[in-house]
Order: sequence, then C-alpha cells, then structure tokens
Amino acid sequence: MQQYHLSNLDCASCALKIEEGLRKMPGVISVNVDFSTASLHLETDTPLDVKSAVRAVDANVGISVEKSAFQGLTLNQTWQRFSPIAISGILLVLGLFSMKYTRVTPYPMVSLGFFVAAYLVSGWKVLRNAWNGVLKGQIFDENFLMSMATLGAFAIGEYAEAVGVMLFFMVGDVLESISVEKSRRSINAVLDAKPRYANLLENGKLSVVQPEDVPVGSTILVKPGEMIPLDGIVIGGDGMIDTAPITGESVPKRVKIEDEVWAGTINQDALLTIRVSHEYANTSIARILELIELASNRKSSTERFITRFAKVYTPIVFGIAALVAILPPLLGYGEISEWLYRAFVILVISCPCALVLSIPLGYFSGIGNASSKGILVKGTVFFDILAKVKTVIFDKTGTLTHGKMQVVEIIPAGGFTKEQVLSIAAGVEQGSQHPLAKSIVRAYKQPLGTRVDELKEIRGMGVVAKVDSSEVLVGNLKLLEKMGIVLKDETVDEDDTAVYVSVEGEYAGRILFSDVLRKETKSALALLRKEGVSRLMILSGDKKQTTQEMAERLEIDEFHAELLPEEKYQWIDSKSNHNEGYTAYIGDGINDGPALARADVGIAMGAFGSDVAIETADVVIMSDDLTKVAEGIRIGKRTRRIVLQNIVFALVVKIGFIVLGVMGIATMWEAVFADVGVALITLLNAMRIMRG
Repeated sequence: MQQYHLSNLDCASCALKIEEGLRKMPGVISVNVDFSTASLHLETDTPLDVKSAVRAVDANVGISVEKSAFQGLTLNQTWQRFSPIAISGILLVLGLFSMKYTRVTPYPMVSLGFFVAAYLVSGWKVLRNAWNGVLKGQIFDENFLMSMATLGAFAIGEYAEAVGVMLFFMVGDVLESISVEKSRRSINAVLDAKPRYANLLENGKLSVVQPEDVPVGSTILVKPGEMIPLDGIVIGGDGMIDTAPITGESVPKRVKIEDEVWAGTINQDALLTIRVSHEYANTSIARILELIELASNRKSSTERFITRFAKVYTPIVFGIAALVAILPPLLGYGEISEWLYRAFVILVISCPCALVLSIPLGYFSGIGNASSKGILVKGTVFFDILAKVKTVIFDKTGTLTHGKMQVVEIIPAGGFTKEQVLSIAAGVEQGSQHPLAKSIVRAYKQPLGTRVDELKEIRGMGVVAKVDSSEVLVGNLKLLEKMGIVLKDETVDEDDTAVYVSVEGEYAGRILFSDVLRKETKSALALLRKEGVSRLMILSGDKKQTTQEMAERLEIDEFHAELLPEEKYQWIDSKSNHNEGYTAYIGDGINDGPALARADVGIAMGAFGSDVAIETADVVIMSDDLTKVAEGIRIGKRTRRIVLQNIVFALVVKIGFIVLGVMGIATMWEAVFADVGVALITLLNAMRIMRG
C-alpha cells in the first residue's frame, strides 16, 4: 500500500470527496483518506498518477500530493493565511466609513468598490473552489453554499453583511486549520516516536547507520539517553530503560545480560551492548506505528453515518432555503428580497463542517490517547464497541496468571527433608529445558554442586540418573509406577501439577507447582466492574478443578474448562447477543487466536508474546498489565461520549438557527456563529480526548 501526505488539506469534506472519487477510479483496490493526519493510503493493481487523480476528483486546487510525511505549518505560512483576512478587514472598515460619511447616494461607487475589493480578497479561494466544484458536479459543499449566500446578499444590496460573513467565515476557516494543525501535531508526535539511527559495531569499529540497514545477529551499542533502535538481547551492560513509549508504563525497568529489550524504549543510565534479534520492519515499534497509522481505515459506525448523513443533509437544507425564497412571495407574504435574505441565512447555517470535521478528529484523538498509554486500538470502530462491553472473557494461563509454573509446596516422605528433595531434583534437572525443570532450579536458589552421571530421559515421564552413585528418579506418577516404586500412605490428587522424587527405589517426596496469579488481577477485575462490566468469565483449556479454584478465588461469574481453541470459538459464537451488550475476549497465545477473532472485540495481552495474538486482536495491551483493559474501556466510553456531544450540539444549534432563520429572527451574523462558531467549539471539544 502506498502512502502520501496531502498538504493544505484543511477541509474535512474535501477528504471525503477525494476518497470517494479515487475509489471509483479503475485499478484502485482500496483507498483511505485520513483527515486527522492529512494522509492518503492507496492500493492499486495498475500504475496511477496520484497527483493528477487527486486534482481530477477534488475542487480544492490548493491541495497537493507529496511523498513526504507531515511537516506542519511554519510561522510564515500561518501569516500568509491571515494576511488576506487582515487586508479584507481594512477594506471593509474603509467601506463602512466611506458609506457613512459620503454625502451622495446611500451606496456610492467608492463604498461599493471597497466592499467588492474586501469580498474578493477574503473570498477568492471560496469562490474559486465553488466554481471548480460546479464544473466537477460537486455542488452541495460549504464553498458553494457560502458563495451562493454572499453573492445573493450582494444582489439584494446587503454589501456589508456579505463581506462580513465571508470575512468571518475565512477567519473561522483559518482558526479551524490552526486547531486541526495542533491536533495533527499531537497525533504525529505519537507516530514520530521512532528510532532515527543505530550505532553498529563491526570488527571493533563503530558506525552510525539507519535501523532499517541493520541485519539480524548484528551487535549495536546504545548510549545513555538514546533510544534503542532495534529489538534484541542484552550481551553487555546493566541499567534502567524507560519502556513508556511502548508499554505506557511510567516506572523504568532494569535490564541485564540475557534480558530482552525492545525498539522504541529509552536507555537511561548505562552503555548497553545488544545483539539484534529482529529486523526493523518486525520490531515492536515498527508494528505499533503501522497499526496506529492504519487504524483509521476501520472507521466507526458513527463516522460512516455522519458521512452518509452529510450527503443527504446539505441538499435537504438547500431545498428548504429554496422553498423559503420562493413560496412565501408567491403566496403574497412579504417582499421577495426579505425572503431571499432569510434563504441566504439558512444556506450559511447549513454547512456540515462541525460534524464532518470534529468526529474523525475525535476518534483519532482517542487512538492517540490510548496509544500514549500503551493501548493499541486498531480502528475507530472499536471505540464504539469498547464503550458498550458488558461481558469480559479471560483466558486463564498467561492472562489472569503469569503463565509460568512456580514451586508452591514441597512434601517430603521417608525421612527426607524438604531441602533434600528440592536439592536432588534441582541437581538432576539443572540442564533440562522443560518449564517445570526450570522452575525447580529457580526455586533452589543455591549453587548446584551435585554430580550427575548416566542421565536418561524417559519420554513423557521424566528422567533417571545417577547422583553421587545413587539411582534417582525425577518425574511424574507414571515414571514411579513404571519403576515399581510405591507411595506409602500418600494421598495423591491427580489434578495436582507435581514432580515426584525417589532415591534408590525409595519414595522421597513430591514437589507441587502452580501458575501464580498476576499481582494486579484482582484490582483489574474490580476496575472492570466499576466501568460497568456486568459479567466476568473464564474460558480455559486447563483442568476443571484448577479453573474452578481460580474462578472462586477471583469471584468470577462463570467458567468453562478443558476447552480446545475451536471450542472457545464455538462457545463465544453461540452466546453472542448484542442485546445484552458486547463481548470482549482477553488472551495472549496462539491458542487464543480463534476466540480473539470471534469476540466483538479481541484484546491481546503483551505485544511481545504471540504474533498470532497481536495480528488477530482488535486491541493490543503493550504491557502485561491487566488494569489497562479497564482503562481502554474508559477511553472508549470517553471518546464516544465526546463524539456524541459534538453531534448533538451541532445538530441542535443548526436546526435551532435554521428555524430562527426561517422566522426572520437570525441574521447572517448569527448564521456565521451557527457555522464557524459551532465548528470551532466541537473541534476544541474533540481535542479534549487527546489531553484526557
């Protein structure tokens, strides 16, 4: 997919026209114009001259297509936008002054000259775009409506009001552009958080290169204060890194040799030597930026509705204005100039800028806010869903728990002590890669001086070894049964995860394991309840008793255990009922892929886990902090609430002023507020989401 920047795209309806126009062109597979970032994402199956194509479909000839990224306005460019307004304002004042103090006809030519000059200076861009729109069949937009209203005001002799409306429309347009610019800078600050260079170490020589040019397996140096440019493993150094750009966590993390580090995090206080594990395109930061940039491709139902609504709303209001101008004079009610004036007021009011502008910016501000907190939302559509989530379903292992078995109890037998049982097992398992073996070695926490000879692994059961000339067995119950070892006076729960130990044919004891609950799990569930989630569930592939104990401990409403991945999918599919609210599924592994895909919103825990989970999920929590789920729901609710506030406010004000315009109470000055003022207010309201 190709990406372009659309400079001078300060008109929300223009973005819609460009997108719709390009979509109809031959060879275009997919297209998305994101007004929030002024970017064009285009996929074609045949070569396309994008610059010519954009000129062909949009009436605003000021928009240009560039391959460069968002740069922002310079001070000089900002002044260039204000200078026509300043000149027009001076000419308007001169026109009013000359009209008042010239003692000839009420509207002498000198006054009219000032008004015409002021009108052309402030409105030439609007008039030009309106004319281009007419030539391309794009009639019902703000340029055409404003041109019709002000030219009509000129025609009936309301020169000062015509110039004043155009002038304040342009002031509002520039202020909107500046507000959009500020919002874009905030959004692009998130997208701009990427490494610029890497210190590559080759044959003892250090060179500065682009992160994209560093192959896997290379060695890089990261100095204190620098951003880590690539994912990798620390092979030298010990210090603190700031993971906030990736995870949103404010507390720095200590890393040492053999620890994994991620591109986009900041090295705080040590010289780190890192062996690169992923090429730049596959790093965490690259995936994050790609997801954020493409998030607006999946638009919310509210955005799609407003797009359709704007197409219908503007022609309807134009028709109302036409009826107001024609019917009353024909029926003998008042002068035609009076009703024409009212119609022109309605035209000014009818511009849908406030809706078309503020809603996409509101949703994208939500994406930026969530991203800054380590929550990646893959499309604005999921904010609406998150706001309505009533059921949250958890995978157990690796989600509610750490997913790593730990020694929780040692039960000795036959005169052996706990220390002896653990020491023997750790000595035998010290070279094994089995998860339970690693847990035993971690639990011992002492130097392993045991001499192990003739170690033999029995697949699926355990190991047999010679330890200091004694035969030792470490494994499961099947291993002891196979070797004829009897557990005297032992009550064994087959649901326990345990490793059994025997020495010289005598049972020595067993080691019990459990997956440890995350420290934030209980508080995360409480926060979800606080956010209005009415049902919490567990769908697990683990044993029924283990899952039941977990559910009872956490006061989970419902659980289902011993499920295969496809059974999780089928269960969610059979229970999906939007009348009771939406369902979120939270998982972290490959086996969670089907369930993540089927849920109304799939939430993956930890972007450093399964690639399948992050690709399938709709929302990705960049850390393993479960409390971020409730925070994501809270951001979704706030985003949707502010967007709905803007919709209601804009429609109520516009409809109210249209009624006032028909009644002859509202003048063009009030109409300007109903258009420009409402657009600015809704835009500022939308920007609160980014700051929240």
